[in-house]
Amino acid sequence: MIDRYSREEIKKIWDIKSKFRYYLDVEIAVCEAYVRAGIFPEKDIERLKKKAVFNVERIDEIEAEVKHDVIAFLTCVNESLGDLSKYMHVGMTSSDVIDTAMSLQIRDSGKIILKDFEETILLLKKLAEKHKKTICIGRSHGVHAEIMTFGVKICSWIDILQRQKENFINALEQIRVGQISGPVGTYSNIPPEIEQITCYILGLKPAKISTQVIARDYHAYFMQSLALTASVIEQFATEIRHLQRTEVLEVEEGFSKNQKGSSAMPHKKNPVLCENLCGLARVVRSNSFAAMENIPLWHERDISHSSAERIIFPDSIILVDFMLNRFGEIVKNLVVHEKNMIKNCEKFGGIVFSQKALLTLMQKGITREDAYEIVQKNALLAFENDGSFRENLKNDPKVLELLSNQEFERIFDKNDYLKNIDKIYSRILN
Repeated sequence: MIDRYSREEIKKIWDIKSKFRYYLDVEIAVCEAYVRAGIFPEKDIERLKKKAVFNVERIDEIEAEVKHDVIAFLTCVNESLGDLSKYMHVGMTSSDVIDTAMSLQIRDSGKIILKDFEETILLLKKLAEKHKKTICIGRSHGVHAEIMTFGVKICSWIDILQRQKENFINALEQIRVGQISGPVGTYSNIPPEIEQITCYILGLKPAKISTQVIARDYHAYFMQSLALTASVIEQFATEIRHLQRTEVLEVEEGFSKNQKGSSAMPHKKNPVLCENLCGLARVVRSNSFAAMENIPLWHERDISHSSAERIIFPDSIILVDFMLNRFGEIVKNLVVHEKNMIKNCEKFGGIVFSQKALLTLMQKGITREDAYEIVQKNALLAFENDGSFRENLKNDPKVLELLSNQEFERIFDKNDYLKNIDKIYSRILN
């Protein structure tokens, strides 16, 4: 089943109450930094930490009047502090709070996504182990190419998803930055030491430089990692969709007992979960474009990025969490039709063994061009007349003259294509 709990966790991280909770965490961390720097009295800040509270309804009420969300937040908190309010937001600007809090939201959401990666990769590894020797046809240009195994196909997916996991980890680390640098980032009324200590308390790194905002290429890079993850899930889902086509029917999404495929056609079993993933990938990619367009802000800062980020970040993170979980569910319930895989390998009398035939004939001393001509003629004859490549080749006088019966039979030995499977697996599942 899809992990709805993880989705609710992410949703909670990005809801309005949690946003203000993160704001308060940042403000209190700054007060604590002032204490550690010997500027604020520890006793007063301990009292402040216990008394500081906010109320979302009250913030909304204040914002309706002042038209500024951070001022409304601070006003609300200060109402609970009395004379202790003099320690709040000293030397800071709104973006110090907003951008640093957002880094915390991304960090905490990222922990859930990483867990999703690990669980999905584990499911793929189990599928790969199960089908290590399950023979199927490989395709290029959508056309039958040569024999491979279904497990090798899954190993490719594991490699891709592992790479996106590492890319996501790197993007998470890149964006693990905070800023407490004041207006236009010059520390005009706050010591750089306070930023250093605050970020340490919060588990972040200080941005090397901020211009009242943290540069938005950080955020775009993170969004690109989400878009890449969504895109490779679409890649896998597209493959399953092709393999579920009636004329192929090598795999199918799981189909529950009372499930219906069509309002009109009772026979239908459609790859609806995979189609759903393909559609969602388009949304995540589109959101990543918006993140890139947020990079060129006016001068040191504007807030044109803010409205977009309030939508694209929670939406994309929740979508990628959903996509990884849904894809894991598909993998877990995937129906693999091994007999159809073999059947497809043997179409037109084993036409896909053409390269083996080519190389075997060349080993007998004839030129590549002559061997190619013999093999292609017999292959196309089978393909165009719904015939048998094997029988055509077997009855070709030139082939009979060059190959023994044992040599001929070895051309069509499927197991000969599996001799290096263990080496491939050792790279992926070592």
